[in-house]
Amino acid sequence: MLSVVKLEPNSAGTVHRHPEEQWGVLLEGECVRIQGDEELTMKAGDFWYTPCGVSHGIRTAEIGATVLDIFSPPREEYKKQGEGFSSST
Repeated sequence: MLSVVKLEPNSAGTVHRHPEEQWGVLLEGECVRIQGDEELTMKAGDFWYTPCGVSHGIRTAEIGATVLDIFSPPREEYKKQGEGFSSST
C-alpha cells in the first residue's frame, strides 16, 4: 500500500506502532523522524524502514514535508477515507 502524506509546517503525528512493516521516503521538505528512542533529522530524498511493532512518528518545524509511506501488508484503517494525519504543535 502506498500513501502520500503532506505535513504542514510545525505539525506532528502521534508516536504509534502497528503490525505492518513500513518504509518511507521524504519527497519534499524537512522533518524529524522518531523511531524507538532515536530522533533523526531527515531531508528530501532520505529513506527509512520501520519494522512491525516498533514505535515511530514524525514532526516538522518551519518547513513542512511530503512523505511517501509504503506498508506491507496494507493497513486496514487506511482503506477508509479520513480527515488527515497531523495536528498542530
